[in-house]
Amino acid sequence: MDVIIVLDFGGQYAHLITRRIRDLGVYAEILPYDVNLRMLEENKPKAIILSGGPGSVYEENSPQLSEQFLEYTIKNKIPVLGICYGHHLIMKLQGGKVELKTKKEYGKTKIIIEEPNLLFDSLEKEQIVWMSHGDQITELADGFKIYGKTKTCPVAAYGNQEKKLFGVQFHPEVSNTPKGDKILENFIYKIAQCKKEWKLEGWIDNSINDIKKVVGPKKKVILGISGGVDSSVVAVLLNKAIGDRLHSIFVNNGVLRKNEEIEVQETFKNKLKFKNFHYIDAEDLFLERLKDIEDPEEKRRIIGHTFIEVFENKTIELEKVNSDIKFLAQGTIYPDRVETSATSKASAKIKSHHNLTLPDDMMLEILEPLKDLYKDEVREIGKKLGIPQEIISRHPFPGPGLAVRIIGPVDKIKLDILREADEILIEEIKKAGIYENLWQAFCVFLPLKTVGVMGDFRTYEYICAIRAVESMDAMTANFSKLDWALLEKIGTRIINEVKGINRVVYDISNKPPSTIEYE
Repeated sequence: MDVIIVLDFGGQYAHLITRRIRDLGVYAEILPYDVNLRMLEENKPKAIILSGGPGSVYEENSPQLSEQFLEYTIKNKIPVLGICYGHHLIMKLQGGKVELKTKKEYGKTKIIIEEPNLLFDSLEKEQIVWMSHGDQITELADGFKIYGKTKTCPVAAYGNQEKKLFGVQFHPEVSNTPKGDKILENFIYKIAQCKKEWKLEGWIDNSINDIKKVVGPKKKVILGISGGVDSSVVAVLLNKAIGDRLHSIFVNNGVLRKNEEIEVQETFKNKLKFKNFHYIDAEDLFLERLKDIEDPEEKRRIIGHTFIEVFENKTIELEKVNSDIKFLAQGTIYPDRVETSATSKASAKIKSHHNLTLPDDMMLEILEPLKDLYKDEVREIGKKLGIPQEIISRHPFPGPGLAVRIIGPVDKIKLDILREADEILIEEIKKAGIYENLWQAFCVFLPLKTVGVMGDFRTYEYICAIRAVESMDAMTANFSKLDWALLEKIGTRIINEVKGINRVVYDISNKPPSTIEYE
């Protein structure tokens, strides 16, 4: 199968590039910008894309390619496409000049295609693209041709067909570049000559066979189930592969959504008929340890480590009667890598992640069947596995649960207030028929009290913020323009029905610059 490698230079869109390539039918994988040539050769890339990044190529500590990189790609006729930072880097390495300009370009811009070329094949002479740069190429290296320009950027796209080196100043991977997919399609099919082979058909059978080979005929696996899409898909996949040799553990950490502990048990015990499903009620332990904790990273740490403690104790208990437990399965998906430990040194670590492994002395091997898939790919696999639609379409939920949707310290009273408000929000969004159109919708408890009037009485109660976003993969997200009448209905119901809230606000910030979650 043809593979396209995306080298990550610390830009926020590296995963987005990878997703777009996969959507077009070619498997794409992210590697750090400083990957050695030996590892690159092992991946046998059909083409390479250099991502954008926050640095400037002329800065002393900016991420750079090895001197041998372009020699290797040119010698082996491997096409390379540089995007934004990558666009600058190719030119710098080839002897061109990149400088900081006073006139910067941010947002939608019109680009003029200069001459016929494969990168912009079948596209009209003028195109709208998404720019985000302060640096630009001021001098083109020998052998390169200008493919496109804007009013303020004389080299918005270039190419050297002989060396198979290409660059674009703009971002074809974002939806704000309307014909971006066509440009990427031209690169992977007309320039790189890739075959359209990446599809999920056959993935389930291959994965089940791989699990059987790794686990063997007698060994057993434990899995922590959260009730979300990822862990549910892993659970059903493992159940099909090894049956009752899977032991699923569901921990009630006290920061779940309303009735979640009941619904998850109903799904796996009764609907999916899991035999070895273990429920642990640890609500009191988690809430006691979270008492008076304000810092979000500390909340994540406490919840993560307490989960490990509870999970470990249950595992030890199970091992006494199931000595063949040798594997720990996790619902890690591909974007988790950027959340947990950045793909390259240039990538920013955004937050700690809840996919934590057990202590080394437990001597369990890790199974991560979904580690190469994106969320929408996981959902597609879930549908093929016959998992109930209410789980497949479920919005993402953070590992630390409602603890990071309560700003400041967490307690049972605040959690119950938030649960009630959140249930109303989701209920009304589902009634309106837009739940599956949203990436996430949820309420946030703000620890601010304001004056209100209810009946003949003045109140002094908390604020609830509503967050609803649309996204393809959570790497970028836009706030949803919900109907005003729907928002009014939701807000009115929350204020009238949830004791402790007298004011509701709607979050209209996008990612970037904001994150989807508040903490």
